Amino acid sequence: MSEYVAVLMFILAGAGIVLVTFFMARMLRPHNPYPQKDINYECAELPVGSSWIQFNNRFYIFALIFVIFDVEVIFLFPWAVAFGQLGLFALVEMVVFILILLFGLFYAWKKGVLKWV
Repeated sequence: MSEYVAVLMFILAGAGIVLVTFFMARMLRPHNPYPQKDINYECAELPVGSSWIQFNNRFYIFALIFVIFDVEVIFLFPWAVAFGQLGLFALVEMVVFILILLFGLFYAWKKGVLKWV
């Protein structure tokens, strides 16, 4: 039971530090609202038109593909470190894993998702 109390104390201490920091920042910061502060900042350029515009989903899909291959690297590193003790079965599993990811990359390439227009 004491382990749970220790975890609860750490959670409460962490939440307390965050709340005290937010409170102190709110008390110490200058508060001077003016109309130019509410303008969207875009490289020192004044915004033109509405901020509710449609953009190409290709950017979103490109980012998702990047995340997928980042996850692949996260799974490959511990496997490579412990490869000596894992044996042939782990090698076959990793080859299947990499083939599935390569199939996904090939599919995205054929669909034209990777073209940066």
